[in-house]
Amino acid sequence: MIDYHKFYIDGAWIDPEIPSPSDVINPATETAWSQISLGSKADVYRAVAAAKAAFPSFSLTTRDDRIDLLKRVLAAYDERYEDIAQAVTNELGAPITWSRSAQTWAGQQHLIATIKALEQFHFEERRGSSMVLREPIGVCALITPWNWPLNQIVCKVAPALAAGCTVVLKPSEIAPISGLIFAEVMHAAGVPKGVFNLVNGNGPDVGQVMSGHPDVDMVSFTGSTRAGIIVAKTAAETVKRVAQELGGKSANIVLPDADLAVAVAEGTRSCFSNTGQSCDAPTRMLVPADRHDEALAIAAHIANSIIVGDPKDPGVEMGPLVSKLQFEKVKGLIRIGIDEGATLAAGGTESPKGLSRGYFVKPTVFGNVRPGMAIEREEIFGPVLCIIPYRDVDDAVRIANDTVYGLAAYVQGSPGCARSVARRLRVGQVQINYPSWDLQVPFGGYKQSGNGREYADWAIHDFCELKGIVGYGA
Repeated sequence: MIDYHKFYIDGAWIDPEIPSPSDVINPATETAWSQISLGSKADVYRAVAAAKAAFPSFSLTTRDDRIDLLKRVLAAYDERYEDIAQAVTNELGAPITWSRSAQTWAGQQHLIATIKALEQFHFEERRGSSMVLREPIGVCALITPWNWPLNQIVCKVAPALAAGCTVVLKPSEIAPISGLIFAEVMHAAGVPKGVFNLVNGNGPDVGQVMSGHPDVDMVSFTGSTRAGIIVAKTAAETVKRVAQELGGKSANIVLPDADLAVAVAEGTRSCFSNTGQSCDAPTRMLVPADRHDEALAIAAHIANSIIVGDPKDPGVEMGPLVSKLQFEKVKGLIRIGIDEGATLAAGGTESPKGLSRGYFVKPTVFGNVRPGMAIEREEIFGPVLCIIPYRDVDDAVRIANDTVYGLAAYVQGSPGCARSVARRLRVGQVQINYPSWDLQVPFGGYKQSGNGREYADWAIHDFCELKGIVGYGA
C-alpha cells in the first residue's frame, strides 16, 4: 500500500495538523490500495495563508514568465504520464487504455490548450483614452471531482496560473492519488512557493472551509448540483466569485434524417464511456417514434457487446463504478426504471458474468422511456441509457429542454437541420454528429448545471477581474 498522508503547502510536503487516515479503495477489488489523510480547518488556513503570501509577487509576473512555467509543468507532466494513468486505474477503476488515452491525456491537452490561449490572450485593451485591464482575481479555491480527476484539476489549475492567480486545490477524497502525483509534477516544474497548494479532505471539513475563507477570492467547483448549492451559499457570506460546473442529463436527439444505425451505435458507446460517470454523458437518446424499436435493438446489441472486467486488462472496455455508494445508487435507479414500466432491453441489476467482486454493473439500456420517469429525470451517473420516442422535431426539442439541467446536448442529422435544432437547445454546449473533442470552445452549463465557463481562454477570463482606468491618456 502506498501512503500519501502529507499535504503540499508553500512548496513543501507537510504533515496534517490532525492526522486522519482514510483508505483509498480500488473499486475493482473493493480493497484499499492506498491511504491519505483527511485535512481540517487548520490545514486549509495554512494553505490559504501560503497562497495569499505568494499572490503579490506572482500576480506581477509577465505573460512570458507564466508561459514558461506552464511549459515546464507540461514537460514534468509528460514524464509522469504513466504513473498518473496507473493511479487513475487504481482509484477510479478506469480501464488502463482509457486512463492513458482519455483520462491522463485530458490533463495534458488542457495544459497545451491553456499555453496556446495564454500566448494569444489580451490582458490590456485600449478604449479611446481609457485602458481596460484584466488582472488576476487573487487566491482561488479549486474543488474537483473524482470522475475525471486530471481533466478537472488541470482545466482549473492551468488557467488560474495563466491569469496570475495562486491556488489551493482539494481533489476528491475518493480518487486523490492522481492529484497528489500532479502536486509532485508542480513541484518538479519549479512552481514558486505558495502558488500551488493541495489539501485533501471531505466537503464539510475542507471544501466548505475553503469556500467560506475570507482570504479566498474565488471558488471554482465541479461536482453535483446539491454540493454546488452548499458551496455557493457558503461563499456568499464573503461575496466571492463562484464558478461551477454541476450536474447534467444530456439529451441526444437523433433526427429523422440521421443514419440511425450509426447515430444510435455511437451514442450508446458514448453514454457508456467512463462507465457512464460523466456529467455531459448523452444519457437520454431521443429517436423518432416510428423507429424506436429499431433503435432499441441497435443500442441493446452495442450494450451486450461491451467488454466489462478487470480495468488493468488492456482489452477491457468498461470498468467498475467508483464506489459502493455509487454502485448502490445506480442499481437502485435501474430497479426503479423496471418498476416504472420502461422496457429493459439490455443489462439490469445483476452483476456481469464472472464478476462477483468489485462495483461492476452491466451496461443497461431502457426503451419506451416516458418524460417524467425517474430514470429520465435524475442524473444516474452510471452506464444507463434511456431511449425516448418523440413525435416530431418540436416534440424532441421540448423533451430535451424539459430538465433542470443544461450542461450539454447532442444532435445527429444533416448539418442544416442539426444546426437549427442546436440553436433551440438550452445548454452550454451542443455537439453535432459526434465531433472530436474541442478544447478551444467554452464548457459549462445553463440552469442548474452551473455558471462560468472552462477551457482555454474562456477559463482564463473566469480567473480575471476587470479594471477600467479612465483618463489613461494617449
